[in-house]
Amino acid sequence: MNYSNIKEYDIANGPGIRYTLFVSGCTHHCKGCFNPETWDFAHGKPFTKDIEDHILEEVGQEYYEGLTLLGGEPMEPSNQKGLLSLVKRFKERYPQKTIWCFSGYLFDRDLLGRFAKIMPETMELLKRIDVLVDGEFMLDKKDV
Repeated sequence: MNYSNIKEYDIANGPGIRYTLFVSGCTHHCKGCFNPETWDFAHGKPFTKDIEDHILEEVGQEYYEGLTLLGGEPMEPSNQKGLLSLVKRFKERYPQKTIWCFSGYLFDRDLLGRFAKIMPETMELLKRIDVLVDGEFMLDKKDV
């Protein structure tokens, strides 16, 4: 898995101050996407154990409310595999902090209806994600 960006001190993608990971790779290609450069799975840098360790160290700061996952598409099958260790370790280390995940996949139709049946990672991630914002970005419903 590659990642496009890490945003420290993010106040736009969940409550409080968040540590945000933008993964690379998305097959939705939503019209008006905020991050079209993240559609390419090869965009950015490899998500290594060192990067994972760094995130876990940084997000431990008292002022962080939690971790936000977006992209790209965190719930793309290859990204699920890449994120599972981070999400598990985060929840073990910081059970009081939250994980928010923004996904273009629908919870019932796609994540439970398709992926959970063929990928054990899907349920492992879902049981650790506190808030899932699901569904493709719709430009005509944009309200900022």
